Amino acid sequence: MNAKSVTFAEKVLGWFDEHGRKDLPWQQDINPYRVWISEIMLQQTQVKTVIPYYHKFMSAFPDIKSLATAPQDEVLKHWSGLGYYARARNMHKAAKIIYTELAGKLPNNLQELQDLPGIGRSTAAAILSLSHNQKQPILDGNVKRVLCRVFAVQGWPGQSGVLKKLWSIAEELVPDNRNADYTQAMMDLGATLCTRSNPSCQVCPLRADCLAHIQGEQSTFPQRKPKKVLPERHTVMLLIQKNDSQDTSHIFMEKRPPVGIWGGLWCFPQFENITAAQEWLTINVGAELNDATSYTRFSHTFSHFKLHIEAHKISVLKIPCETPIKLAVAESSDRLWYNTETNFEGGLAAPVQQLLNRLKKEQSNGTNG
Repeated sequence: MNAKSVTFAEKVLGWFDEHGRKDLPWQQDINPYRVWISEIMLQQTQVKTVIPYYHKFMSAFPDIKSLATAPQDEVLKHWSGLGYYARARNMHKAAKIIYTELAGKLPNNLQELQDLPGIGRSTAAAILSLSHNQKQPILDGNVKRVLCRVFAVQGWPGQSGVLKKLWSIAEELVPDNRNADYTQAMMDLGATLCTRSNPSCQVCPLRADCLAHIQGEQSTFPQRKPKKVLPERHTVMLLIQKNDSQDTSHIFMEKRPPVGIWGGLWCFPQFENITAAQEWLTINVGAELNDATSYTRFSHTFSHFKLHIEAHKISVLKIPCETPIKLAVAESSDRLWYNTETNFEGGLAAPVQQLLNRLKKEQSNGTNG
């Protein structure tokens, strides 16, 4: 390591000793499992959002065994609201592999960790650095931003050439000791000082070395991903209630396929268009869509497209599944009637939760929407 690299690490660690975050929940009682869960949750999600989810998740699944042996519905329920649900599904798959094939212990080897579902190079390195103090460079979003600014790295970090350059820089800078502290310091620096907008350059320990700061071009780095117009899609959801004057609290739910958008989550019957919804109603319920009430229209934005949702509410006599009315989710069933007066025990996509909340509010107010 050259002298400049040592100086860089020393400045970062000196700042961390005085200003770094040391009271985050995953920094207490540190072990590989706790660090792993936090790193997966923190992917594309801010710390302040993650903290309450982390507490609840660790209370429900305190170790590998409890996570590996839990039903997927239970795992997704504790993930509902965090988004990017593939993270939770992959984490659950990885836990099963760790429990059944690896004696319940996360590997302490970079490649073996990367072989598990949902764990990339930076996540694996963070787990090893933070829980084993291994000398491992990381490159999450915060660290990319710091390095792009300090070294004025041109290009969007998502491009392979730019990413390769950033990994090379990160590898050169990582110190020979205090690796856990250095890793946490780099993440903290990006999260609290070297923020995307309005970075606090005047109190940054790297300001004298930061080329972006020296050039007055902090806002230029890292360069943004070339803009693309988000494609738009449309979907129709059917909110099906029992046609029973004595009981309007049961709503029909279906489990989504295990892969794809909202994979493994519970949803209302969903269709590409009105025609498909009508065909399904005719076959499964013997009802007409013109008997339904146009309930609401709203949009939900994913990272790669915008979904316009058209919801219709309808009461039916015929039950569209053989599953009896339940108060809870059954792991073996992919269709059920949910009693809205109880807590749902499975994972729900954000738009579905939004619609359920509206239904429950209307029911408690004695209205029909």
